[in-house]
Amino acid sequence: MLDMDLSKMLKNGVNRYELAAATAKRARQIVDEKKEAKEIFTEKPVSLAIEEYKEGKWTVEVDKTLEGRVEVNPE
Repeated sequence: MLDMDLSKMLKNGVNRYELAAATAKRARQIVDEKKEAKEIFTEKPVSLAIEEYKEGKWTVEVDKTLEGRVEVNPE
């Protein structure tokens, strides 16, 4: 089980809904990467995405002009 403090994860004005959308998007990217490399999943993609976010491997960028479009930016 993931040990996370939501308040620590909500950085730079990102709200919980934007973080959830970005985490889901990154999880889908992880699934695609693993399938392309023909790797076997040992952890759930959402758990991997959350761990990556906590480690600072990607950030959330929200474009308010595009009605809440969320992008995942690798660091």
